[in-house]
Amino acid sequence: MEARDCCAPVAADAFEATRPHGRGGPLLEILYFDGCPNHQPALALVERLSGELGIDPEIRLVNIPDHESAQRLRFLGSPTIRVGGVDVDPHTAERSDYALSCRLFRTDNGVAGQPDERWVRAALLREMKVVA
Repeated sequence: MEARDCCAPVAADAFEATRPHGRGGPLLEILYFDGCPNHQPALALVERLSGELGIDPEIRLVNIPDHESAQRLRFLGSPTIRVGGVDVDPHTAERSDYALSCRLFRTDNGVAGQPDERWVRAALLREMKVVA
């Protein structure tokens, strides 16, 4: 899948969690901060899985510039991937450690800077059922 114009960063202060009009796929957000080494690989992961599944999500890159924005947007670290407003990591329900920081994921394969691709795939498929 090629990089698309839809992936232009959105400033945190202009961010709205509402679904944009005119697209049929789910809303997928990648929240990050400048200097994060993992948000581009997160975008590549999302684009690859979307292509494999034949899904055309509305991708938003959301830049988190400061701690206030991190708190307001419930940012668990960079990168945070949300599909339909829900974090793809199934272990986040009790977390409230919102901060401007790098994020590590505890996966079956150990600690990683990216979420487990099974989580992203499951979130995309779940949201496609909701959108359909």
